[in-house]
Amino acid sequence: MFLLRLLSSFALLTLTLASPARAHEVLPSITDMTQDGATLVFDMRLNIESFLAGIDQDAVADTAESAQAATYDELRALPAEELDTRFRDFWPDMADNITVQAGDTDLALTLTDVQAAEVGDESIARQSAIQFTAALPEGADSVRIGWIRPYGTLVVRQMGVEDPYDGFLEAGQMSDPIVLTGGNAMGAAATFFSYVPTGFDHIVPLGVDHILFVLGLFFLSTRMRPLLWQVSAFTLAHTITLALAALGYVTVPASIVEPLIALSIAYVAVENIFLRTLSPWRPFVIFGFGLLHGLGFASVLAQFGLPEANFVPALIGFNIGVEIGQLCVIAVAYLCVYMAREYSERGERSGMAAALYMVTAAVVLAIAIPLSIWAPDLLGDLFPLLAIIAVLLGLSAVAVNVGQYDTYTTMIAMPASVLIALVAVFWVIERVFL
Repeated sequence: MFLLRLLSSFALLTLTLASPARAHEVLPSITDMTQDGATLVFDMRLNIESFLAGIDQDAVADTAESAQAATYDELRALPAEELDTRFRDFWPDMADNITVQAGDTDLALTLTDVQAAEVGDESIARQSAIQFTAALPEGADSVRIGWIRPYGTLVVRQMGVEDPYDGFLEAGQMSDPIVLTGGNAMGAAATFFSYVPTGFDHIVPLGVDHILFVLGLFFLSTRMRPLLWQVSAFTLAHTITLALAALGYVTVPASIVEPLIALSIAYVAVENIFLRTLSPWRPFVIFGFGLLHGLGFASVLAQFGLPEANFVPALIGFNIGVEIGQLCVIAVAYLCVYMAREYSERGERSGMAAALYMVTAAVVLAIAIPLSIWAPDLLGDLFPLLAIIAVLLGLSAVAVNVGQYDTYTTMIAMPASVLIALVAVFWVIERVFL
């Protein structure tokens, strides 16, 4: 029992460290491209501080996770005028890392305006605006756009033409040729497949709160039928609100949605502690919570929008990506506890299985902890996920080392649910008061 208490304390610390800091979230940069005669005009919304600090925006989801976090925080506190000046000095370096290409010719970029946002609430990442131009060579009929991988995701939207190009470029990716007269809108299939990985990313690895909610569903029972009821209700609900919010019919501030999402995680975890089977009301409660999580996903889409020409394929692709992410979470959790469940049902113990679990957990921690200290940009957003896996493996090691029936429930599902509930309650307090 001492080992179990020690392991549970470590698990609580690890999961608490996995709290998704939202204060300085890395957001996609968005640029609107307009042709004005022989000049291309780019109006871009971006987080200037991330670029000035030299943060690898492809490697982290939050600036607090980067080695340049202190520099970023100093820049975040600068008045708009000083940030404006800093960026103008930085622009030549940034321009060298942005590609606007007509044929085989790289176009020179000229900064024409910088509008750094006011300091405002320093707990929120501020979005500033810049404008730069590129002179088109004679006869140019299309361009390609992109920038270096450390600059992160870039959303490119063509303006002022019919069937405009609307691209979500992963870090380092170059756009397809964009015909300047229009007609570049991606087909339905291409749009669908481009948004599937976006949805997946916002579960694995970026959606730690959504991951804990799915694990809360998993720990009530790993049996297929109750798990299917819960996941189905959750999926249907968040699909509805995601669509309504993306269409603009529903708008709820993040300051309300985010604490409620954390509260939903706490509720599911607490109910796991007192219930052994799926209650008649649980699918309806899960459906209600799914509506909240759909609003959370919608806030992600609102950061870069959906293409008007292929709104439905983009929305479906994003939603399917979310579902694939959730299924991956369930699959990994199942693999982590599989042997423990088998021995629990037979009331047997296995020292070999316990040793295997502990060695695997040690390997995971041996990867996660050093990288989180010495190479946080390399590990990026994977630390919370590796920590959660290590916790499940550690609890499973304790469970298989005890020759009793139902050790899965008492030594894995219950402690894990308690940990999830405590972390979720902390998030509620953090998102409301801190």
